[in-house]
Amino acid sequence: MNVVRTPAVRRTAPRPTVLRTRRGLSLRLGRRALLVCGLLALTGAVVAVLSLGTGSYHLTPAEVLATFSGGGPPGADFVVTDLRLPRVLDGLLAGFAMGVSGAVFQSLARNPLGSPDVIGFGSGASAGALVSVLLLEAGTAQIALGAVLGGLATAAAVYLLAWRRGVHGYRLVLVGIGGSAVLGSLTSYLYVRADLGKAAEAATWMIGSLNGRGWSDVTVAALGVAVLTPAVLALTRRLTLLEMGDDTAAALGVAPERSRLALLTTGTGLTALAVAAAGPIPFVALAAPQLARRLTRSPGPNVLPAAWMGAVLVALADWTAQRVSGTGILPVGVITGVGGGAYLAWLLFLERRSGKV
Repeated sequence: MNVVRTPAVRRTAPRPTVLRTRRGLSLRLGRRALLVCGLLALTGAVVAVLSLGTGSYHLTPAEVLATFSGGGPPGADFVVTDLRLPRVLDGLLAGFAMGVSGAVFQSLARNPLGSPDVIGFGSGASAGALVSVLLLEAGTAQIALGAVLGGLATAAAVYLLAWRRGVHGYRLVLVGIGGSAVLGSLTSYLYVRADLGKAAEAATWMIGSLNGRGWSDVTVAALGVAVLTPAVLALTRRLTLLEMGDDTAAALGVAPERSRLALLTTGTGLTALAVAAAGPIPFVALAAPQLARRLTRSPGPNVLPAAWMGAVLVALADWTAQRVSGTGILPVGVITGVGGGAYLAWLLFLERRSGKV
């Protein structure tokens, strides 16, 4: 009896999409990751349209879209363009920046708890901005500068304290948590010394709020996204190799400490400018990279999916805050704090279950 053998069919993984620039930089994105980015961007646009129509002057999504083309109801152009659009754009851009910074820091720490709001970098930016608000009575540009300086100073202190023949993930997280506690005490002291009116205003800002945001805040957030996100994308390959360990990265031609320092600087800058534009909205940088990774099902930093996930989380939380309060006075940080607290408890449970904590 003759047995006919058929050639085995090889199953090859789908080739990743490669985005190239004129300067020779390239970015690899899996097809699933590219699809996730597109769906998240579409979701963010839908939530943005819903938010633009939410408020005491209610507009349907069709009326919001008609307003942009000049055919909306009377008075809708002023409400949508001047009052609501800066708030929505500020939330999307700040969430985008927080998602990128969260992906960077979690990859550097090789720990899902290594987000900037947990390891103190966000607290440093908040403290720097708070000094500008309470003591210097500064404007938007000065607040942004104070946030950047505070974030960079905190990053430098945490980096040096965590250094011991290199910086390792859990040591960075533990030192950062201690630094965050110290900075929390500093902000409490600033509240005590400030006038009652300024302290109340700063307390609302410290929760993370998009109320009263204008085009100057949008400019700050857009500047951070436009300048620092390409820098992070250019360093993505190094970030991926650093996840494998310093020895492996060095063997593949990457200088570990120099690359880590560059990524820490860009990630801290994104965190600081997001804080200056929208306040320290909690848990977005923590949750966005993990949720994005579960959608893409791919290892690595997943910088762009995490960025779009952060934008969607902030936009969705802001829309929820407006629906719950009816007037939009409820700070968006309250919504992300409630959801993020539950997420953090679940994340700690998974870490304990795996024997890491």
